[in-house]
Amino acid sequence: MVLEKLSTSLKNTLQKIASAVFVDDTLLNELVKDIQRALLQSDVNVQLVFKLTEEIRKRAKEEKQPKGLTKKEQLINIVYEELTKFLGGEKHELKLEGKPSKIMLVGLFGSGKTTTTGKLAIYYKKRGLRVAIIGLDVYRPAAMMQLEQIGKQVNVPVFVNKTEKNPLKIYKQFESEYSKYDLLILDTAGRDALSEDLIKEIKEVGETVKPNETILVISADIGQAAQKQAQAFHDSCGVTGVIVTKMEGTAKGGGALSACAITNAPIVFMGVGEKPEDLESFNPKGFVGRLLGMGDIEALLEKAKEAISEEDAQDLSKKLLKGEFNLVDLYQQMEAMQKMGSISKLIEMIPGMGQLKLPKEVLEGQEGKLKFWKYAMNSMTKEELENPDLIDVERIERISKGSGVKVNEIRELMKQYKQGKKLIRAMKGDLQSPEALMKKMGKKGLKMR
Repeated sequence: MVLEKLSTSLKNTLQKIASAVFVDDTLLNELVKDIQRALLQSDVNVQLVFKLTEEIRKRAKEEKQPKGLTKKEQLINIVYEELTKFLGGEKHELKLEGKPSKIMLVGLFGSGKTTTTGKLAIYYKKRGLRVAIIGLDVYRPAAMMQLEQIGKQVNVPVFVNKTEKNPLKIYKQFESEYSKYDLLILDTAGRDALSEDLIKEIKEVGETVKPNETILVISADIGQAAQKQAQAFHDSCGVTGVIVTKMEGTAKGGGALSACAITNAPIVFMGVGEKPEDLESFNPKGFVGRLLGMGDIEALLEKAKEAISEEDAQDLSKKLLKGEFNLVDLYQQMEAMQKMGSISKLIEMIPGMGQLKLPKEVLEGQEGKLKFWKYAMNSMTKEELENPDLIDVERIERISKGSGVKVNEIRELMKQYKQGKKLIRAMKGDLQSPEALMKKMGKKGLKMR
């Protein structure tokens, strides 16, 4: 998980508030110390940590208790709001105006700019824009080749010149082509923000290109050095936003996040994996919600839209309203889930689920089962998929031999299907009435809390 240790520490802190008999100065002091310890261990800048926690302390002592909230709920809400404010407050969208719009990526050596270029390209391509990539990294020998490979992978045109050593000449070489596209993404050479000659070059590139957005790509494992580097980049080439990469790893990540607070350049995206699709738009409210185990519905819905078309979603909805459900529907749901990412990442986004301490082995086991169930379904006939009640002992043995999936795994799949079908039939009428559904689910929801 993103910032797993920080998340665990903050969840434990909130649990301490929830289980306290009453809120007093002793609890508040413990809370402040716990948050300070958690943030400092995650490489967040010391001064920022103390500023943040003092604001939490001040608000907790001075603000009147709102109607409808207990003192404990008020305190948890203050922690949530201050952490959200610390990470930028509101979600920031890139301003892509004019044709073509231009995004220029800058950053240190090894920060992941070239990979991020491909991720950005596929992100905006999925949103209907015609995208092209321009390679301006003239120093790293394999940079142009890597960019070409990424372009093929995401099916986006790439403009490079492997023999030219002047990035401005490369940019001007292909100017006649740019009007065909809605968005140009420029990959520049990695540089130390404190190196004067390289900074002079990136300033010249910026003045020629005139990008709509200049994005600093910064790695989650940079630590405390992030502050100085981010400020230097911001001063030299006017950084308008930040992308934090390698958030899926074991890096503490706090240094990269707090660097944004220092420069006032908002985080716009996070790199959360190695695949081209592993780029998430950054929403401070949702991100803090995940850290605290409260979920991130907006990110979940965005992933769902990318995974399943509106037409398929409407078709499935009509079937569910009729109480219909077969293995074809289950297969489509499994396909969509795999496109949305790992189960552990999805669990983080579901409100309340992030607070459940589900072992990693259990979640990984579930992902393994989905893979085997898909193999089994690929060995079924069209008739069996559409009418699973036909599948008896003999058919299960045939499917097992054809797919290489154990008999007991196929039986578990059939059990899962029957449970799903039973639930859909039980809720058939309620799916058309949100009020009835809420009444039916209300008691269960309360128990889960």
